[in-house]
Amino acid sequence: MFQQHIGKRSKKVKNIVERGAVKKFAEAIGDLHPIFVDEETGRNSRYNRNIAPPTFPRVFDYGTIEGLNLPNKGLIHGEQTYHYERPLLVGEEIICYSEVKNYFEKKGTHGEMGFLVLESFGEDEMGKVVFTSTQTVIITEAVRKVLIGW
Repeated sequence: MFQQHIGKRSKKVKNIVERGAVKKFAEAIGDLHPIFVDEETGRNSRYNRNIAPPTFPRVFDYGTIEGLNLPNKGLIHGEQTYHYERPLLVGEEIICYSEVKNYFEKKGTHGEMGFLVLESFGEDEMGKVVFTSTQTVIITEAVRKVLIGW
């Protein structure tokens, strides 16, 4: 169903690691570590400014992969991992995009399920990768039937 999308990428999108968004995100996840929210702590750190929590890239815009039309409901967020070359610095610009890495199907207790593997990237203004993220989206039998027009 989604095999034809393997290797497709979204266009790159500019994002800002904005101080207010980092603070709201830290509050939402219940981690108000001073390195995320206290400006003095950030200035005195080895980064000379605040950094974002490790899962903050979840809020970034990664663009649209043309032709990959997933519904807004009925998907399961299977797992997600992040790999960092360095922390995200508050105030910096990050260029993000995603790529379809794989798609496979498995029979489950509730029918056939699809597993869509997406890899996302965040680069600095010089084009150096700051982080990558791998996410598995589970497409249930009910959603699959809607997508293929049953």
